[in-house]
Amino acid sequence: MGIEILVPVLVLVVIALICAVLLTLSSVLFGVKEDERMAAVRDCLPGANCGACGFSGCDGYAKALADGVTDNPSLCIPGGDGVAKEVGEIMGLSAGDVVEKVAYVACNGSCAPEERKYEYVGPKTCVAANMSYSGDRACTFACLGYGDCMKVCPRDAICINPEKNIAEIDPRKCIGCGLCVKTCPNGIIHLINDTSRVVVKCNNHNKGADVRKVCQNGCIACGKCVKVCPEGAITLVDNIATIDYSKCTGCGTCHDSCPVHCIHIGNFICGAHFE
Repeated sequence: MGIEILVPVLVLVVIALICAVLLTLSSVLFGVKEDERMAAVRDCLPGANCGACGFSGCDGYAKALADGVTDNPSLCIPGGDGVAKEVGEIMGLSAGDVVEKVAYVACNGSCAPEERKYEYVGPKTCVAANMSYSGDRACTFACLGYGDCMKVCPRDAICINPEKNIAEIDPRKCIGCGLCVKTCPNGIIHLINDTSRVVVKCNNHNKGADVRKVCQNGCIACGKCVKVCPEGAITLVDNIATIDYSKCTGCGTCHDSCPVHCIHIGNFICGAHFE
């Protein structure tokens, strides 16, 4: 190797060594040490990154605990009581009871031809379909059935019913992360406590006569459920039956009286589908 090649090579080697030394010194002198508790908390979180805790995902929650931004180890809804206990032990905090959540689809329609206003041929996503005259459903509040919620679910708890072409959630798999709620362009997926027993599977806020024109299974705001509820837990809000779960006992009286069968009863804790 000629001297004219050797010298530049040696110069580059020396420069590389100097840079390596400087980088090492910088990391030692100026590096910010990560709280070991943050990594430990992050490892026990479920990794859904749903933001249900109020922070920007699992990393954000772990950092908030380590930095003292919050002292509540029970904010992870998908993790439930088990994760809350682990986080509490790591942080030296007392873990309270986590109110587990579960999602349901507030739509009771079907894919009958009369419930379609045109044939949609665009991208097969709910967001895209919703941009075209609020979707192809005659009911503009209905599930569009293209599975945006199914794609974001971290536990494969959502499927599209092939007969009704409507999203359905398996409560045995749902962890209450709320990602489907944020994704649905029509806002028809709701989170409730898994101790709830009754849901109104309709989100159409039009008057009864207008609802009947587009769906035979939608809430017509007749008020029968309001009258028969022994606890006064149901009211009509914006033309739709609304349940106050702080009063509801899950007796099922409203379910039995609903003429259009849009009030469903079930048991989320036992993993039963609503009927």
